[in-house]
Amino acid sequence: MSFLSRLRSLAALALIAVSVSACGYNVIPTKQEAANAAWAEVQNQYQRRSDLVPNLVATVQGYAKQEKDVFVQVTEARAKATSIHLDANDLTDPEKVKQLQDAQNALSGALGRLLAVSENYPDLKSNQNFLALQSQLEGTENRIAVARRDYIAAVQDFNTTLRTFPSVIWAQTVFRSIKPLVPFTADSEAQAAPKVKF
Repeated sequence: MSFLSRLRSLAALALIAVSVSACGYNVIPTKQEAANAAWAEVQNQYQRRSDLVPNLVATVQGYAKQEKDVFVQVTEARAKATSIHLDANDLTDPEKVKQLQDAQNALSGALGRLLAVSENYPDLKSNQNFLALQSQLEGTENRIAVARRDYIAAVQDFNTTLRTFPSVIWAQTVFRSIKPLVPFTADSEAQAAPKVKF
């Protein structure tokens, strides 16, 4: 084999490698991993909230012993929220995603009632431990909102990639088993404006 024919073979291989890398083959797995990472951050923030809840409950409980039913609701909602786990493979199942969303929404509602209980106890509202935990919980809720937003954007990007040219060719051939991911959606109660009572 002459030097010229070897050079042509190497040039052809280089051209094929560049063509394959530029054709979008890696786009689908890359965007799927980005969506999975965004989902992992949502779970991370849920775990952070779950870790804070017992501390908040214990702090408020010390002041508000007669509000036992609120503490029971928070404890039960936390237990249910932490018992439902989704991994990246479950993100294409709308029913499993809804179960997780419902459990997390129940925990959010119970925490809202717990914070409302604190309004009846002026000593609690000035307690440094309570204020620190309340601040942490508020920060966590904001982090959850940001993580959900990032997940929604990653899912939109991934699902759009599965349906647009040229990646749709790969999606219908090599990556046929990959399904669109389920985006996060607000529950029906979140659609209504909150009622403020004084």
